[in-house]
Amino acid sequence: MKPDMFKEPVTILVGIGFPAKVRSVMDAYRHLAEWPPSVRDSAHSIALNACRAALQGEIEVETARGMFAAFAERHDLLAPDLDAVVATRHSRDRDPHVR
Repeated sequence: MKPDMFKEPVTILVGIGFPAKVRSVMDAYRHLAEWPPSVRDSAHSIALNACRAALQGEIEVETARGMFAAFAERHDLLAPDLDAVVATRHSRDRDPHVR
């Protein structure tokens, strides 16, 4: 495994709601670097600086992942956890009291 890989990817929505897995610090950095300058904010700056620091070995990869995930959450980019949605749907389908 490459040293910049996340333990768990961060799944974000790109384009018109297409889920994409961000698996490494470099992937997160690229996404942040492509973020339109006109809508960059402090969350973007913090995440970008964290990714840069992780790539230089100054902070842990998982710290950068957390900053990127916080940025994605703040901008409503996090994709829903499909496993949780499917599990909820299955449990609801099995309960005769839920319509």
